[in-house]
Amino acid sequence: MSGVSFELQRAASTRGRRGEIFSWLGQVNGLGRIELAFPTEHSDYPSEYCEVAVSGDSLPLVTYLGLRYLRRPLLARGELRVDGDPADLSRNVYRLGRQGRGLRIQVKGRSYIYVQVGGKRSHELARPGAGVLMRRSGWNNPQTLSGICSGEADALDVGLAVVMEAVYTRNLTTPGALVSIPGRFLNRCNFL
Repeated sequence: MSGVSFELQRAASTRGRRGEIFSWLGQVNGLGRIELAFPTEHSDYPSEYCEVAVSGDSLPLVTYLGLRYLRRPLLARGELRVDGDPADLSRNVYRLGRQGRGLRIQVKGRSYIYVQVGGKRSHELARPGAGVLMRRSGWNNPQTLSGICSGEADALDVGLAVVMEAVYTRNLTTPGALVSIPGRFLNRCNFL
């Protein structure tokens, strides 16, 4: 899928039992329809959590569940699943630089790194021989999510890259981590 580009457009929000549901819809050449939605309605997670899901015609179901922050799940204590199979997530919060602070993902026998590139609206999911570069039209409430595949990228790569666009990833960079410390601390103080 090298060089394949795609775009997901913001769809009208709907109401669910967990509040407003946000979604983006689009087409990927060779893979068909794709949808990103959050919060999902199909699981019974506690109210302080948020789950996002990517589904599509030829894509595996990719979900991410984490503590809710600004309507999105946080990376901290998050759970990534592909067709119900858990992924191993790790990152070094004390390292400097984008690669050092990147999120490492092990799933379905593959090793990925997810990093912020350029400004806070661009991210790249990469594994040996393949990658997906994603860009949001806006940081907080994007109208479009654009992607460009490189190398031997496939449906799993696209699904993982798209689901991460709905996760709060600002703390993948040192400045972003410093900015988000007060909010993350207050988010975990349920006793206030």
